[in-house]
Amino acid sequence: MVLKAPAQRIVALYGALNEILAGMGLTERLVARTEADHEPPAIETLPVIGTHMRPNLERVLAVKPDLVLQLAGRGEALDTAEKLGRLDIPVAVFAVSDFPGLFASIDRIGLLTGEPEAAQTLRQGLEKRLAAVKTAIPAGKRPTVFFEARSGNLLTAGKESMVTAVIEAAGGENVVNQDKKLVRLADEELLRLAPEVCLTQRGPMNPEARPMASRTEYAGLPCVRNGRSFVVDEALYSRPGPRSVTAVEELARLLSPNAAIPEAHP
Repeated sequence: MVLKAPAQRIVALYGALNEILAGMGLTERLVARTEADHEPPAIETLPVIGTHMRPNLERVLAVKPDLVLQLAGRGEALDTAEKLGRLDIPVAVFAVSDFPGLFASIDRIGLLTGEPEAAQTLRQGLEKRLAAVKTAIPAGKRPTVFFEARSGNLLTAGKESMVTAVIEAAGGENVVNQDKKLVRLADEELLRLAPEVCLTQRGPMNPEARPMASRTEYAGLPCVRNGRSFVVDEALYSRPGPRSVTAVEELARLLSPNAAIPEAHP
């Protein structure tokens, strides 16, 4: 995709893309938001154009964007991108499941907005924070981590998820090694895997999250017996964006409480 000029009126259909633009100092170029997006706070007053997966095309057209940003994922996201493309609205779709992918997306947004230096500054700042965590992580065996994406019928993060990238950057090892973004898991299999640390996310995907320590069926897990069962913020861990680095800082402190891990940035 080639733009005739740097994008000035942008609609981001995925919240973390708003945060990338904000991190580059370009919040004022955003002209709408989806129902679920509230960060940065400055976008709260913008027109709402529907959901991430199913935006209202008429509302999108009404704000006259010269660029729409979308995150690849389920088929509905790409369907929307194709429909907007047929309406002659430029759409950039990003596939992000790890930190190199995130940083490449930041650089690409810098080119599309004509602000490569702002993108470089944001990326280098995030890279510096990751490097500081890596330096502080103690050498030796990595603790095994289980990430509960949704309770009930267990849904967990697989190898192809941003969650795994966060776990590894924080000094842990995802105990689930299947090559998928999300993996269904039986309770019996979780007990067999015996993770040393358990994370349960709380957010739209899992609104009534409870730590595994509060559920009797998981009393035998090492993470429960050792008091290492935690509830974490879905927006930090499951949504690839600048705050993924905040998740790394937070998790590194949980995994290595005696190490000099840098404080998590907001």
